[in-house]
Amino acid sequence: MEPKQRILNAPVYQPGKPIDDVKRELGLTDVVKLASNENPFGCSPKAIEAIQDQLGKLAIYPDGGAVQLRQDLAHFLQVDQDQLIFGNGSDEILQMIARAYLHEGVNTVMATPTFSQYRANAIIEGAELREVPLKHGVHDLAAMAAAIDEKTRVAWVCNPNNPSGTICTEEELIGFLKQVPGHVLVVLDEAYYEYVVSPVYPQTVSLLTEFPNVIILRTFSKIYGLAALRIGYGIASQKVISHLSHVREPFNTNALAQAAARAAICDQGFVQECRERNRLGLQQLTDQFDEWGLVYYPSETNFILVNLQRDSDEVFGQLLRQGIIVRSGKALGFPGWMRITVGSKEQNERVIAALGTILEKVGQ
Repeated sequence: MEPKQRILNAPVYQPGKPIDDVKRELGLTDVVKLASNENPFGCSPKAIEAIQDQLGKLAIYPDGGAVQLRQDLAHFLQVDQDQLIFGNGSDEILQMIARAYLHEGVNTVMATPTFSQYRANAIIEGAELREVPLKHGVHDLAAMAAAIDEKTRVAWVCNPNNPSGTICTEEELIGFLKQVPGHVLVVLDEAYYEYVVSPVYPQTVSLLTEFPNVIILRTFSKIYGLAALRIGYGIASQKVISHLSHVREPFNTNALAQAAARAAICDQGFVQECRERNRLGLQQLTDQFDEWGLVYYPSETNFILVNLQRDSDEVFGQLLRQGIIVRSGKALGFPGWMRITVGSKEQNERVIAALGTILEKVGQ
């Protein structure tokens, strides 16, 4: 059997190591995972109740159109219902976009380093990659605009960016959108939208009228704490949603996820609490990094990318042996750096203590 040769060039996504695997491999009983930007505070109790209410209906297919969730989310966002599309995480919507718009003979523009799935999906579809290096950890939108031509079909803007945690401001983004021709779909990946506190971060839903070639992606996996259920969504013009609907798999979001997402939307108090606790945890980490003299990018997310100035794979292994799972920057395009999810106060203290021991050994 011979697959399409180009798919072999697409990187295979490498998730953070599972807690149970680490416990088994290293014989540990207490393991902390701060590698996948999950919410350490879980999800809303209302979401749990909604899931429990669905457990007697597992033999029934989910609502293929996510009608009730669509109604609730449209009301919450103040958009039309036909401006929404749902996916098995926002990752699936990235795949829909690539499948609908990319093919051989066209190109796609993105930053580097950024979320790896933009690149992987483009390779699978045979499109030319035009990757523009980050500038001080932030999207260089001017250079990205300059890379666009008549064969460009999709431009990807991860805002806040993963893995750097940085943002493009409203002024910068609007300036970029004004330069992008109408035949190019601009994907604004806002997976960490709810964590942002910066007053200059763009509120993009209101931009859709002026820029109908934009799609905004968000997810219930991060601050809402529903990563296990895999549900995300896109907001765009009716035309773009219609295009993507042609490549959406039937029943692609499950009934438990739909019910939990509906309940989660109704508990914005939980979201606010998680955002506030995350900022305290972020401050806890950066205060210590400052004391150690470490360089890091200013983060508007629930993770921080810090320069340890040493082999990040080696530090990853040292932390792993202490029962702490983080993400080595080497695989993310930042060798020597480490991406650490912001945990609870106690989890952060454990990471700080372990890192302190490692840095002390090398004379930091």
